[in-house]
Amino acid sequence: MAAAIIHSQKKFSMLFLQGVTYAHPNRDVLFSDINLTVNRQDKIALIGNNGAGKSTLLSILAGRLKPSSGTAGADSKPYFAPQLFGQYNALTVAEALGIHDKLLALREILEGHLTDINLELLDDDWGIEERCQEAFAHWQLHGIALSQPMSELSGGQKTKVFLAGIMVHEPDIVLLDEPSNHLDAPSRALLYDYIRSTANTLVVVSHDRTLLNLLNTVCELGRRGITMYGGNYDFYAEQKTIEHEALNLDVKAKEKALRKAKEIERESMERQQKLDARGKKKQEKAGLPTIVQNVFRNSAERSTARMKGIHAEKVGGIAQELSHLRSELPALDKMKVDFDNSSLHKGKVLVTARHVNFVYGGQPLWHENLDFQLTSGERIAIKGTNGSGKTTLIRMILGDLQPMASTGAPAIMERADFKSIYIDQDYSLINNALTVYEQAQQFNSGALQEHDIKIRLNRFLFTREYWDKPCINLSGGEKMRLMLCSLAVATQAPDMIILDEPTNNLDIQNIGILTAAINEYRGTLLVVSHDAHFLREIAVEREILLS
Repeated sequence: MAAAIIHSQKKFSMLFLQGVTYAHPNRDVLFSDINLTVNRQDKIALIGNNGAGKSTLLSILAGRLKPSSGTAGADSKPYFAPQLFGQYNALTVAEALGIHDKLLALREILEGHLTDINLELLDDDWGIEERCQEAFAHWQLHGIALSQPMSELSGGQKTKVFLAGIMVHEPDIVLLDEPSNHLDAPSRALLYDYIRSTANTLVVVSHDRTLLNLLNTVCELGRRGITMYGGNYDFYAEQKTIEHEALNLDVKAKEKALRKAKEIERESMERQQKLDARGKKKQEKAGLPTIVQNVFRNSAERSTARMKGIHAEKVGGIAQELSHLRSELPALDKMKVDFDNSSLHKGKVLVTARHVNFVYGGQPLWHENLDFQLTSGERIAIKGTNGSGKTTLIRMILGDLQPMASTGAPAIMERADFKSIYIDQDYSLINNALTVYEQAQQFNSGALQEHDIKIRLNRFLFTREYWDKPCINLSGGEKMRLMLCSLAVATQAPDMIILDEPTNNLDIQNIGILTAAINEYRGTLLVVSHDAHFLREIAVEREILLS
């Protein structure tokens, strides 16, 4: 069936997908036969693993992308806030929001150029400038001009520009792709307030568990299409736990059945071999002619072969069913993460900072100098708004930057001898020029054999087809798993792991994998994250707050 995008005018805002399939230009099918109905004022969370096609599905709902087959429809034009902004860097803020021509027409009219073209472009929207001002003030986009190039804005500012566009365009339907990425805590609070209070019809792709709990329906995009759960993310998680427990019981039952079938096969074959041996002795004792003995022997061999075939078919059938069940297990259940402990005793002082600050252009970064101490085994969050100097402080702790004091006593940063690993949101520890196997080998300080490294790669879900794959072709979640695998290959765990916004590019499954790995780690943990749910799950004990 030919693809179609339908926009109609009805009483209630609604979105729908009917039999939608999407294939990449190389004809690889991303998803097929997707059906979804979103009713007026529904607030839908669209979740799924990286690569499932969530952003593609959102683009089809927005009318920006045509499905390969099937029908996508919307009762009014949806407003779409994208996750990636690179394509907008050559545009101004007004152009990125799609209001440049309307603003230009308004100015032309106010200057006396009352033409039909300008009136058509304005479309009676005389309050467009006031709404822009109100929207930018609400989203704290202070000092951002509509004529400013998008390339000059930070990731958080770009996100807030598109969120401000909701107030500017006043749509009935809003589609948001990872809207909390790059937002600091105050900006996330504004987003959460909008989600709670809006009467808009919402479809949101996100891995932010706090945000997901504000939405009343969860739709999971997976291999079987879309599965709908009538509740928020906590309800979805409870249902998935029940499903996983039932699946694990099925796996254990099938493993037991396979062991029993193999045992019966072994016992049957042993019994048949004994009968065959006994029959042969009787024939020899009876002095039967060789030709008759050969007939009996051939008959016995055919009987044994038939029995063997019957058992092999039964064992093979159970093994195939077990393999299918295991393939349905979540990645976290299949993967075993095994971190070494830090060699440092708990409580050892690693860093002592007194009167620490940093000066840019003659101005101190922080209002007051910092005083703090880091001890071995602690779990600490560095918190602050975007631009508050979190990365600068990390570089001081690592010894890459020398601190200074803005006033008073000199700055002191005392560092003990300890091994640290810095993991940023781009996973820069991964060398994109290497293959997956070569990357793991880089951390092989204990002279592990090749097969040992490949066993560990398999444990982290990097099967044979991945070993020669260039790291540059890995997704964010795959790079995170390879980074964890590389640390597991090393014979000695780092004394301190520093995580800088580690969940920004991860789906919920990979956040779970990272959380499980971090919770097995027994060294010192320093985390920069605006994800309050993640910080709770990894049991952060205290925080350093930057003003």
